[in-house]
Amino acid sequence: MAFCCRCVFYYSSSSFSPSLPILSKSATPYLTCPYKFSKFTKLPLTYHNPQNHTATISRTLRLSSSSSSPPPPPPPMESPPEGYRRNVGICLINPSKKIFAASRLDISDAWQMPQGGIDENEDPKTAAVRELKEETGISSAEVLAEAPNWLTYDFPPQVREKLKQQWGSDWKGQAQKWFLLKFTGKEEEINLLGDGLEKPEFGQWSWMSPEQILDHAVEFKKSVYKEVLAAFAPYFA
Repeated sequence: MAFCCRCVFYYSSSSFSPSLPILSKSATPYLTCPYKFSKFTKLPLTYHNPQNHTATISRTLRLSSSSSSPPPPPPPMESPPEGYRRNVGICLINPSKKIFAASRLDISDAWQMPQGGIDENEDPKTAAVRELKEETGISSAEVLAEAPNWLTYDFPPQVREKLKQQWGSDWKGQAQKWFLLKFTGKEEEINLLGDGLEKPEFGQWSWMSPEQILDHAVEFKKSVYKEVLAAFAPYFA
């Protein structure tokens, strides 16, 4: 918000300093400041007192631009925050640049991209490859890219309570590291029973566009999905 400052000074005509911009030579002239500043400016202020002793005041006036700038974005999340379960997400694309999604068995009409927890001391990229095979049976895939930051979502209260019973830990939500992988095998490889070591999570699968991925995602994951799809957008073109 821009503003002007006004200061009252007494002077005599014989000792008037030309460095002061004056509106009028009345008994109480006004010092005026410029209306707009694009940067902070240092303005020297000079006055003469009635005893003809000259003093100079140098002050820094912090004057903002007439149009306020938007707040800076939050800093990148380089490590998962406290209270969130460490997790990986897998955005798997086929040669046609469609994205793999599967329907959850425990949530009606909810489709998602593969994801899973990171084991203790496990590298996130290694976890992504492992989780993809456990959930879909897919091992023929190559890593193309990694999202730069951790992304988080919060569990709704009913989901949090259910997972608390399942995991034995009370997590606020999940902090995810996302990877983009390219499917290099044949579709016969896809098996939603996984590798047989874990309980199946999905009932059906399909290749989808980014818009379809968002449309079929559960509400509490959509904000993360938007960021993931934006980060990997060049690979979908």
